[in-house]
Amino acid sequence: MNLPQRALEDIKVNVKLKLAALWASFMFLYIYVDYFHLYMPGSIEDILAGKMFVFDITQVVLLTGLASVTIPALMIFLSVALTAKVNRWTNIIVAAVYIPFTLFNLAGEAWMHMVFGAVVEVVLLLLIISYAWKWPKQQGCSTLTWGGSGQGDQLQ
Repeated sequence: MNLPQRALEDIKVNVKLKLAALWASFMFLYIYVDYFHLYMPGSIEDILAGKMFVFDITQVVLLTGLASVTIPALMIFLSVALTAKVNRWTNIIVAAVYIPFTLFNLAGEAWMHMVFGAVVEVVLLLLIISYAWKWPKQQGCSTLTWGGSGQGDQLQ
């Protein structure tokens, strides 16, 4: 007996939601790569000795680290909240800035998990740039003018 095949419903997802989801995915990887770094030999000892990579752990270094995580975290919300024009350019610029920043994190000793994380993070950032660059245009959008004799003016 042949039953009729029913097509699966596929809802078009707004570009703002796609961008927010990409930033959320980026944030998960960003945080987990740093978290897994704690399991690398010598990491805990360096932290206890007040060192992070080649930097002394200071309030400024920690504030800078928090700022570097805050920006993509805020992009999750901003990708949904900003107007299209501002949103598009903000996503393109921030993602473009984070590509070299992400690759800089491979400086020094880079383990496979760090390289893998960086590659996926860069792919996500390139997708953000691509979706923002190709932001859909409104259909049939034209300049609206007011016309008429002053009585019962109508939008033309």
